[in-house]
Amino acid sequence: MGFKRELIFLALMYALVKCDTCRVGLAKKRGTCVDIDECNDTRNLCGNDSRCFNTNGSYYCQCNPGYINSKGNNTNFTAVDGQCQDINECNNNKNICGPKASCSNLYGSYVCNCQLGYTNVSGKGCEDIDECWEAEKEEDDICGEKGTCKNLNGSYWCKCQKGYTNYGKERMPCSELNCNSFTPDGGPPQTLKGLGAILFMMRNSCLALSSSSAGGEGNAEGDALLEQLFTATEEILSPRHPGHLNSTEGMSGLLSTVEKSILFIGPQLKGNRTKIETTTADAEIAVQRGKTPPTGQVHLESENASLDIDWTTAAGTETYPGFAMAALLSYKNLETSMNHSFNDIKKDEDEDSVESSFQVFSKVVSVVVSNPSTDKLSHHVNITLRHLQVVPHNIEDSSNVSYICAYWDESGAWSTHGCLQQYSNETYTICTCNHLSSFAVLMARHKMKHTFGLMVVTKIGLIISLLCLILCILTFKFCRSIQGTRTTIHLHLCICLFMADLVFLAGISQTKPEGGCKFVAALLHFFFLGVFTWMLLEGVQLYRMVVLVFNASIRPLYLYVTGYGAPLVIVAISGIIRPQGYGTDEHCWLSLNNGLIWSFFGPVCIIIILNVFFFIITVWKLAQKFTSLNPDLSKLHKIKAFTVTAIAQMCILGLMWVFGAFLFEEDTTVVAYIFTILNSLQGALVFIMHCLLSKQVRDEYAHFLSCICAQEKKRYSDFSSTNPSSSQSQSQSGQHTGESHI
Repeated sequence: MGFKRELIFLALMYALVKCDTCRVGLAKKRGTCVDIDECNDTRNLCGNDSRCFNTNGSYYCQCNPGYINSKGNNTNFTAVDGQCQDINECNNNKNICGPKASCSNLYGSYVCNCQLGYTNVSGKGCEDIDECWEAEKEEDDICGEKGTCKNLNGSYWCKCQKGYTNYGKERMPCSELNCNSFTPDGGPPQTLKGLGAILFMMRNSCLALSSSSAGGEGNAEGDALLEQLFTATEEILSPRHPGHLNSTEGMSGLLSTVEKSILFIGPQLKGNRTKIETTTADAEIAVQRGKTPPTGQVHLESENASLDIDWTTAAGTETYPGFAMAALLSYKNLETSMNHSFNDIKKDEDEDSVESSFQVFSKVVSVVVSNPSTDKLSHHVNITLRHLQVVPHNIEDSSNVSYICAYWDESGAWSTHGCLQQYSNETYTICTCNHLSSFAVLMARHKMKHTFGLMVVTKIGLIISLLCLILCILTFKFCRSIQGTRTTIHLHLCICLFMADLVFLAGISQTKPEGGCKFVAALLHFFFLGVFTWMLLEGVQLYRMVVLVFNASIRPLYLYVTGYGAPLVIVAISGIIRPQGYGTDEHCWLSLNNGLIWSFFGPVCIIIILNVFFFIITVWKLAQKFTSLNPDLSKLHKIKAFTVTAIAQMCILGLMWVFGAFLFEEDTTVVAYIFTILNSLQGALVFIMHCLLSKQVRDEYAHFLSCICAQEKKRYSDFSSTNPSSSQSQSQSGQHTGESHI
């Protein structure tokens, strides 16, 4: 009974609570449950791209047109079980815009864009535009003066008269063709093998394109023609035909022909950007077509160069032909063949400036644009040229090197007019020019301008050396007490050194004429080798004096054959093998570039090594003889003195040519001073060591001077005896005259 009462109580309590609470979606107001408007109470409840609908006690969402529920196929959904996303009508229906338009999807919609030559007609889709009728109505000459407009479905065609062409392109006005520019004029085709074939090919293509039978409707094969052009150019520039590329006229003809050919082929190309590359050249060509001239910047590049130009400059300010073109052509092996003709640049140098030598230091590039007036452009163009990777000899010191922007002018020479260097470093140079042609970077090596002090030291030092050597030659020739094999060696050593210094003083800088400079270089080569050869013979003679007890002398014939024959053979062989190595642009000496210098330094090093060997043996033998039981001290001291002077002489000569090895490098002023001073000491050293320090020679000098003085005294005595009655004043006058004569 108690349990039943509890159940009844719980039931009554539940009924009271339920009557006081509203169901979900309703709210109690004034004791009554009313609907909650979720769409108004909660902002953006259904999310973007959807609409919210309120219901009694609930709500539902629907997607906007162009959107669909991504969480199911239910059209009505709540924020919990649905979300709207865009419908891509272009993908769902490929032909939604028809065949003459392109579909572009939008959020919640799409748009149809008619193709060029069509217009969107409401309710009908895209229809053809009759450009010819509209141009006639607006008095717009869209085909040029020599063209007739013919409407096509979605386009129009310009039918050109003979001598004019639309380059096989729709919407292209008729432009005049100058096929005579590809006519051989008897010049370049004869000097450059294969150039006539390119001209013949281009002329035939030009005539076919402009013929009246084709009416301008022929299909222009620009891409195929471009390949044929580069194949023919590759054959001309092939390493199999190296000799014919050295002609200045041939180079000018090749560059001009290729530029005209690219200007003719460019408008015929199918794409807006075309790249082509062969083993000898590569190019990038950009073409923009349209009713109005293009604007903006264009950048072209190849492996070794790049071009920055604007389309306004490329198109020009004259009548717009319906297209604009810019091309960058880079030759891969032309820099060697064009490494000459720098006279125009040298003429532009100031008279007071240091003389320079030039070398092409980048690949040669050509810039071609459709602008017919490229002599003076409205805006400058920037050309970036990469330097050659192979660095020429003697440019380690970059302080004497500069980079110049140059172009190949119509006269067949390099020029700098209108081109300036904007920026340069060790790897590339940026050139800015106000005209177009074929360009390259020239490396200018500036010769060190010797100071006045160095020239004075050189001349004074060599004159002193020559005077001392003259005294040595006279001494060794006429001093009877010292005659022998060693004196003969010293005599001819001094003769060779005298001739070498004399030729060095008179002709080392006389680089013109070229033949004379080569002769001076050969003489210096011969006489300096002679000096070292006679020095070797002196070492051999000292060795024989110490080692051989009897018959230590050498026959004069053997001395002459060795002392003059060996240098003559070396010079003759060097001249036959590498005659171009004698004489450079700066000095009349052996070239440092092709290894010929080792025909001098090689023998010199061998001679010094042999002499060191002989001197070591000589000193060793002398030490043994000095410690023997019965040494001939006078003879040994004499040989010891000979050995010391010979070693000192070898050290001075060897040290001089250590600096001489670097004398003809760039920026060697200090080395030049040291070499000149040591060279000046040669004659003085020989005179001091072999003449003044020799007692026999000093005695001969004293005897010679005493004979001269005695002869003068005798003449004075005879003069006095023939005038006994002369007055004292006359005697004094005669005495004064005699002393002055002495």
